[in-house]
Amino acid sequence: MKAVTWQGKRDVRVDTVPDPRIQEPTDAIVRITSTGICGSDLHLYEVLGPFLDQGDILGHEPMGIVEEVGPEVTSIGPGDRVVVPFTVACGHCFMCARGLQSQCETTQVKEQGKGAALFGYTRLYGQLPGGQAEYLRVPQAHYGPVKVPHGPPDERFVYLSDVVPTAWQAIEYADIPDGGTVAVFGLGPIGQMAARIALRRGAGKVIGVDLVPERLARARAHGATIVDTRDHRRIGDAVRDLTDGRGADSVVDAVGMEAHGAPVGKLAHTLVGMLPDAVGAKITEKAGIDRLSVLYAAIDSVRRGGTISLSGVYGGMVDPLPLLTMFDKQIQLRMGQANVRHWVDDVLPLLTADDDPLGVEGFATHQLPLAEAPHAYEIFQKKLDGAQKILLKP
Repeated sequence: MKAVTWQGKRDVRVDTVPDPRIQEPTDAIVRITSTGICGSDLHLYEVLGPFLDQGDILGHEPMGIVEEVGPEVTSIGPGDRVVVPFTVACGHCFMCARGLQSQCETTQVKEQGKGAALFGYTRLYGQLPGGQAEYLRVPQAHYGPVKVPHGPPDERFVYLSDVVPTAWQAIEYADIPDGGTVAVFGLGPIGQMAARIALRRGAGKVIGVDLVPERLARARAHGATIVDTRDHRRIGDAVRDLTDGRGADSVVDAVGMEAHGAPVGKLAHTLVGMLPDAVGAKITEKAGIDRLSVLYAAIDSVRRGGTISLSGVYGGMVDPLPLLTMFDKQIQLRMGQANVRHWVDDVLPLLTADDDPLGVEGFATHQLPLAEAPHAYEIFQKKLDGAQKILLKP
């Protein structure tokens, strides 16, 4: 089959690799019909090379048609149309029973000290082949894949793999009071969707913070009040100007370890990428090389007694944090990988609704053949041609 493989920094290729096969009785094989490129994939493209091996198959936002199932998979069968959550969870362990599927004890990558395995996301998270491919082996398929109806276009459902539940959890964790204000830092796919969900769930004002004109325009068109970071030396002051001088009730950091932007962070990431993998991986995990400017701005922008919801991915120990300021402002902080399966019952009705309340149809700015994946990664990383969300079609 054809698959998108990692070959080095900013080097992904479409290669011919062996077809996946059933290995465990709880496996399924899914023929992929649509698969997204995520902002987190850019971290692999740019930063997290020390945790990858040449030939690793990328991607964690797939959907498609079930081709084959193992003998213990009874909830889905050949011919079913399914979305595959990016987290691999068993559905019956201590963590899954508590709605923490991203911490699943059955698939935890214990040798790395990490939570549940993720598709296409490095040795840190199990090194499972990803979904930017023609076929995907899905472990724990008795629980993970979500059956969706045939008929509507893939774009109605593919974001159930990551974007919509991640944004939903970000807003859930943000604990926005009815009619309150939330500032969303980073208007990539997660930030855009979080802004839409916040307004739907009763936020009085959503403040979208970014520096990319196309992203700002898109968020404004869906009801957000815009703060262009290029126009403000201190974002917290701009947010306070829009919130009676207090700051936002809640802040969502949808940026995390950005693959561009802050020059000091970029230099650190570049230097780490030049080191041997074993050394670079250890430094990335243990040293605070993440770009913390957005997190600091979030702490500055939230009002006293407010909540910060962290959905952007951070890759290092992130030290130091301004704990004195956080304590003094009585800030609540929630974070974590999305527990996708936990939110399915909340979000699936919004994806099947006739009026498409979250605007998922048309959410992708580009839909390209799988063969054009190298070009897709380049324009997404460099923000060329208005690329804000890309779906690949095997």
